[in-house]
Amino acid sequence: MKYLLLCMSALAIGQTNYGQKNTLFNDTTFLQPVEVNSVKATDKNPFAKTNLSKAAIKKLNIGQDLPFILNNTPSVVVNADAGTGIGYTGIRIRGTDATRINVTLNGIPYNDAESLGTFFVDIPDIASSASSIQIQRGVGTSANSAGSFGGSINVNTNDVVTKRNIELNSSAGSYGTFKNTLLFNSGIFNKHFTVDARLSNIRSDGYIERADARLQSYYISGAYIDKKNTLRLNAFTGKEITYQAYFGVNETALDTNRRYNSAGTAKPGAPYENEVDNYKQTHYQLFYTHEFNPYLKSNIAFFLTKGKGYYEQYRADEDLVDYNLPPVGTTTSTDLIRRLWLDNDFYGTIFSLNYNRNKTQLAVGGGYNRYEGNHFGEIIWAQKANTVPANYRWYDKDSRKYDASFYAKWTQNLTPELQSYMDVQVRNVQYQNNGFRKTPNISIDKNFTFFNPKIGLTYTKNYYKVFASYGRAVKEPNRDDFETATNQQPKPEVLNDFETGIEYNKNNCSFGANFYYMLYKNQLILSGKINDVGAYTRLNIPDSYRTGVELFANSTINKYVAVAGNVTISQNRVKNFTAFYDNYDFGGQNSTFYKSAPLVLSPSTIASLSVNLTPIKNGYINLTSKYVSKQYLDNTGNNNAALDAYFTQDAKVGYNIFGKSLKEVNIYVQAINVFSRLYEANGYSFSYLLGNKYTTENFYFPMAPANFVAGINIRL
Repeated sequence: MKYLLLCMSALAIGQTNYGQKNTLFNDTTFLQPVEVNSVKATDKNPFAKTNLSKAAIKKLNIGQDLPFILNNTPSVVVNADAGTGIGYTGIRIRGTDATRINVTLNGIPYNDAESLGTFFVDIPDIASSASSIQIQRGVGTSANSAGSFGGSINVNTNDVVTKRNIELNSSAGSYGTFKNTLLFNSGIFNKHFTVDARLSNIRSDGYIERADARLQSYYISGAYIDKKNTLRLNAFTGKEITYQAYFGVNETALDTNRRYNSAGTAKPGAPYENEVDNYKQTHYQLFYTHEFNPYLKSNIAFFLTKGKGYYEQYRADEDLVDYNLPPVGTTTSTDLIRRLWLDNDFYGTIFSLNYNRNKTQLAVGGGYNRYEGNHFGEIIWAQKANTVPANYRWYDKDSRKYDASFYAKWTQNLTPELQSYMDVQVRNVQYQNNGFRKTPNISIDKNFTFFNPKIGLTYTKNYYKVFASYGRAVKEPNRDDFETATNQQPKPEVLNDFETGIEYNKNNCSFGANFYYMLYKNQLILSGKINDVGAYTRLNIPDSYRTGVELFANSTINKYVAVAGNVTISQNRVKNFTAFYDNYDFGGQNSTFYKSAPLVLSPSTIASLSVNLTPIKNGYINLTSKYVSKQYLDNTGNNNAALDAYFTQDAKVGYNIFGKSLKEVNIYVQAINVFSRLYEANGYSFSYLLGNKYTTENFYFPMAPANFVAGINIRL
């Protein structure tokens, strides 16, 4: 904080040259960050995508995690453990889960290297620093990190802000929600320098009992720019302490207390007050861009992401043998409090060389990164203190992952209307692990090499664009998949993605349709089967697919009314699938074969509609609707294991005031889920045979009924 304030003071002094004419920045195309070009699709690339501008992001940002800002883009479904969109949240694109969605921050990979998931709670309020976000659906053009396996989210914070700006954004709402953000942009000073900074504090008590979140973050970026070079350094940190709510609500409790949280209830009496996830993540990013001539530019970036934290649990009557401890006399178990730690470093580089002249665009580049993770567990308290040594660790396991990739992309204008696209990526992954918490004797040393080609054509004429593309993506299993016995090691997943689309864009009206067929080989899905070390695990399924159409339209009808909407209609199936369930009557497992069944948490219909009204000058009303059809909690199509379809309606009313001393003041009130629909956006299920009766138990993650946020944004 002290360092940030000193920077602001220094930059305020440095503004003495701000009013001078600077021809260096007349060409704003140079200000576009080259480092994101590798992963960002252009308007003529043959892929389905949605772009959110800085202004659009700002309108949607009320403090919720990034998935909720993207909620109304095509084919997106979001959820939140705590029910409010603050804390642990999730996102699916076309039914594809977060472990298969490639996320980059300024072109730098963000997905966790081992789990392949994305934990947006670790970068709270990153949207306030974002200058643009692109969501690609399907394989897309992503070139680095885990690779897109159904979708990509590319967040850019590196655009140059040429004018000085100070903003304070504050909001308060239901369930003890508060957000305060201070933003500072220096603009260009001393002809070449710029600094951007942000401080954020977000808190919420959560809709689910005790599911509170305490989130803090800062962001600071400094850049030097001249006619041929750009040098930028970013540093940002997120700190989160969230009470655990990832068990969900049992189906029985859902009818009586849909806010029930079983976390911490192992402790006798009142729930354990510190059953929390406590994690800090810090990012360092260094970029250098050089322009050799008007046609040739290069970029290289180095990054380091450091993370450390734990989740703490109260465990009742735990067997000492499970913690590698001997009995003490006749005592074989005790209540205890444990912390499961992760201390990890993720670092590497990305680079690219970009040529653009006449009818040809060429790009070559790649990346290399290394992940070092230390997983260990500590017991910090035991009810029977003599059973556990002080500062005791019952496991301490390391893992390493190396990821190297190289790509070449060629875009050629064949005619004034027709453009071809080719993209080839080679990626090598090596994963090493000396054991897991539950299976310490299993060590992993795997090496994979993947070849991912993409090809497409785009035809544009008279406000129309028509495109077709094919893309292939191969992805390695994640950490949990490897935690099996040697003879059940998983195979990589393969996706062949076929896309075609048509779009029309003229003046204040646009509409279009994307058609997709995503054919999977060896997709990893939960089957309910127990492996030979007694754990439920995902298995490779030979054949599955997603196919559908995405329709979208936007229209500014007049100066008072603008409308935007989208709908996705799809079929998502697994073929020749065998589901397993436990037989508690006779032991072992039973199985059922399905020739075809719906894929888990993949709704057949997703729709969104936004109506923006401007009834008076500087005043606005935004009405946003969302519909998600029925979703199954397993891959069997069991109607007793499903989320009901839901429809929600949000409304926002605001007013802007413009002045001289205060450039802009925006006041708003937003109602979320206006009609107080009781719905669940996520869940899980398991089935078993007991007493000769087939039983399915479901667990749900309820979302909050009607709740409200009021805020004020002040720009100096």
